[in-house]
Amino acid sequence: MTIEDIQNEIIDEFSMFEDWEERYQYMIDLGKELPLINHQYKTDNNIIKGCQSKVWVHAEMDDDKLVFTADSDAIITKGIIAILIRAFSNQHPKDIIDADTSFIDKIGLKEHLSPTRANGLVSMVKQLKMYAIAYQTQLK
Repeated sequence: MTIEDIQNEIIDEFSMFEDWEERYQYMIDLGKELPLINHQYKTDNNIIKGCQSKVWVHAEMDDDKLVFTADSDAIITKGIIAILIRAFSNQHPKDIIDADTSFIDKIGLKEHLSPTRANGLVSMVKQLKMYAIAYQTQLK
């Protein structure tokens, strides 16, 4: 599936819920299914700066696809990174770099987060794209 296909799937899933309480619960459930980062990668180098909670992200190449794993010490934040990893993991770095992130606005996520969590969300997206840039330069 392309990044856009996955994003559209996420938009459809979020539209099934009638209120944000249900959406938050869904995000918590997604966080429980998150491909967890190996303990050895839970280091300060892998913490996303700009998040109120601790969020660790690790990236590695598998063939020509970038695979992300992550964890967080907060359940909502874990759900947020799970959504992003679902959209961007197992994709070619160039596709991640070029990906539109408007699906975040379409599901209403940013407007339903506290300002500090919304800043953290932006930092998470930036970090995933930075990993993609770093790995893309290695492929050239």
